[in-house]
Amino acid sequence: MNLEQGLEQGRRNGVRQGETHILLRLLQRKFGELPGAVIRRVEDADQDSLLAWSERVLTAETLSHVFD
Repeated sequence: MNLEQGLEQGRRNGVRQGETHILLRLLQRKFGELPGAVIRRVEDADQDSLLAWSERVLTAETLSHVFD
């Protein structure tokens, strides 16, 4: 891996970490304390899942509806 590839990978990782952090904050603000399993699921998710869940949290009535 060259320097540019390393920088790009670092950028992608930073973006993903930011998306994860924001989604967890939104979930916690809307639904209260989150179960450990939910936190782990979000932390392990790919970017497509994070995006889908971030959109669903806006209209979901329950925590489980975010992940359906």
